[in-house]
Parts: sequence; structure tokens; C-alpha cells
Amino acid sequence: QVQLIESGGGLVQAGGSLRLSCAGPGRTFGAYTVSWFRQAPGKEREFVGGIDWRVDKSYYADSVKGRFTISRDNAKNTMYLQMNSLKTEDTAVYYCAAGLLGIATRRTASNYPHWGRGTQVTVSS
Repeated sequence: QVQLIESGGGLVQAGGSLRLSCAGPGRTFGAYTVSWFRQAPGKEREFVGGIDWRVDKSYYADSVKGRFTISRDNAKNTMYLQMNSLKTEDTAVYYCAAGLLGIATRRTASNYPHWGRGTQVTVSS
């Protein structure tokens, strides 16, 4: 079982920044794909971005490209989501997910077997 713990959410004004963390205590992410998803009220969970842990390569949804940056600390087994130029439409619960996935499957939430509990991000106008 992969345990995922998100932190760093909060309230920020539009144009501001937040950094989220996703920690995987007790084991290494190794060959996993580790990704961020978000879900706003009344909407489906959507892909934000992720990282192929083994090769340290990140990828993003078009809606956040250029504003959000994913990085990792391998020694801490932790992934980060740096969110800049936040917009009100970025308001959502942000979830960390992990799985042994490939290019064709990594952007779909239902393919991930391991999930954190989420952290709320609220962007005010």
C-alpha cells in the first residue's frame, strides 16, 4: 500500500502563489508515476500534472502549463506543486495520486490505485 499525504493548501488571492507537497512516507516512489489531480464542487476530477519518478520528467495539463511546476525531492520521497499566477478557476481540492502507469494512462484518474485525502486550495478574486 502506498500512503500519500498532501499539504500546503490554503486561501490565496488571485495572482498569488502556493506550494503543495505530496509525501510518500515509508517507501520510495521508485518506478511510480505520481500526479496531481483536482476537483472543484460539481465537477469531475481533472488531471493537473505529474512526474515520472524514475526519470524525473514532468508533464502538465494545458490549463496550468506555464503557471504550475512540479518537482521532487527523491531523498524525502516528496513531490511538490508550485502554483503561480493563480486564478479563481484553480479553486479545488487537490489530490495526489500514484500508480505504475504509462503515457497513455497517466492522465486518467480512474487508472490510479493510490490516493491521498486531498488539500483545499481556494483562490479569491
